Amino acid sequence: MSRARLLSLVLKCLVIVSALATGTVIVFLIGYILVKGIPHLSPGLFSPSYSTENVSLFPALVNTVIITAAALLAAVPVGICSAIWLSEYSRRGSRLIILVRLAAETLAGIPSIIYGLFGMLLFVIFLGWGYSLLAGAFTLAIMVLPVIMRTTENALLSVPDSLREGSFALGAGKLRTIFSIVIPAAMPGILSGVILSIGRIVGETAALIFTAGTVAKIPDSPFSSARTLAVHMYSLSSEGLYIKQSYATAVVLLVLVAAINTLAGMGAKKIGSNING
Repeated sequence: MSRARLLSLVLKCLVIVSALATGTVIVFLIGYILVKGIPHLSPGLFSPSYSTENVSLFPALVNTVIITAAALLAAVPVGICSAIWLSEYSRRGSRLIILVRLAAETLAGIPSIIYGLFGMLLFVIFLGWGYSLLAGAFTLAIMVLPVIMRTTENALLSVPDSLREGSFALGAGKLRTIFSIVIPAAMPGILSGVILSIGRIVGETAALIFTAGTVAKIPDSPFSSARTLAVHMYSLSSEGLYIKQSYATAVVLLVLVAAINTLAGMGAKKIGSNING
């Protein structure tokens, strides 16, 4: 057997082992959460208001949806517009572009608790917003902005230049080409970045504890403190009195993330099939 074939066989075996290990861990985690949490799901967990008797997760569920939508509303337009500038308008290979990409990759690797401390200093203390839904949403928007920007840029760069050249040949301008040709072709990749951002937002705890607080109720205003499902689960488990309810909350959080990812994936496939068709 040649050296190249031996190396190819070794790499293939490593990929198979890695895939099996990853699949096993995922199956174990999902199975463990479902087994420990489903028996403790009860109507009291979905009561409109939280109390020590029912430890309802419904306010946290509503807060999770609100803070996810607010963070995406702030981060997605900025991230997509930044990626459009990097890939379509800037001079490729310039030092400024290299610096911006390096900064985005560095920000994507910063621990979430650092973002939480930054958000607390900027939004909670300096701007005077206090522990609020708005402070948490803007902190999460800053956190997921590098992910959206880099994935969108990669998706835009993967669009063949022949599509741009064909649009220019038909008389379309730069802006029309970007929004009519390039972005629709790159939409599946853009949605992939949004899906990754949603997963990070929904599962975040450290940054929100420092910015949004842990009040277990539906907020009256954007400046009211609120907890999400992940923070609710952390609070219940750290108290040590509601471990069973925390497992039940984990089941709801798992179902919520799976539903969001499934819907977003179906949307990406539909957009891709419409473009190819």
